[in-house]
Amino acid sequence: MATETYITTPDGVRLRYWQAGPLNAPNLVFLTGWVQTAAQFKKQVEHFKKNYRVTTYDHRGHGDSDKPSFGYRVYRLAADLESLLTQLDLRDATLIGHSMGAAILWAHWDIFPHTRTAKLVFVDQARTLTHNPAWTDEEKAEAGSVFSPDGVYDIANALRGPRWKDTWTTMARQFYTPEVDGAEFEWALQNSLKAAPESAAALMQDLAVTDWADVFPRITVPVLVVGARGSVAPVAGMEWIAKQVQKGRVVVFEKEEGGSHFMFFENPDKFNRILEEFLAE
Repeated sequence: MATETYITTPDGVRLRYWQAGPLNAPNLVFLTGWVQTAAQFKKQVEHFKKNYRVTTYDHRGHGDSDKPSFGYRVYRLAADLESLLTQLDLRDATLIGHSMGAAILWAHWDIFPHTRTAKLVFVDQARTLTHNPAWTDEEKAEAGSVFSPDGVYDIANALRGPRWKDTWTTMARQFYTPEVDGAEFEWALQNSLKAAPESAAALMQDLAVTDWADVFPRITVPVLVVGARGSVAPVAGMEWIAKQVQKGRVVVFEKEEGGSHFMFFENPDKFNRILEEFLAE
């Protein structure tokens, strides 16, 4: 049974969500990254809907959800996730967050009850995207940081500028391997462009500067961390996160096996298999 409709958050924003799979099956909730839409997980939905109740949704300002002029902060998106979980009464759920979606899970764990969460999956997101200028190269790698403090505002300002689409497209290409199917890349790019440049810039500014290091030791449920050697996010950062949580392990995709930031999209067979194994543990 498939469902597609909306929930409404306490601040009046409608979030579009989709559900597929048996009503009484275990719950999986997929959270997309920055400017991505729920459709990015189409290869996971198709696979897991046979045995799981799969929920995907578009964040505020993304895809088919409302696009207000406010609320583009990770903690606000974590509150939106809480609205989704409670309004749909999703229990014992495994929450899978890709990129910014993982940061939303960290924010959610930080400030909301954990009673609905059974397991967590963090896919290719660093604990912080911005490095402290005083850090050594090793500290930068463990943090997973890719921006200097000035670099964050350079990107945000470029997204607000007249050539924002060039910046957007250049960033998108860095997230995939050179071997990605051209039609699939263009499909994903066009979906991402449903987000407005101003809200994307505001969200990037907020996402990039927060360091979530103190959250990980407090996570008590089993955790799977997924990284990729062809990603812009250093693998060392994924390995560091897996060591900080109480029940964590890490799986790394090699470059030659679709190991990009979007490894779940370029190599869904491996991604779905390792997720199946984690769910069965």
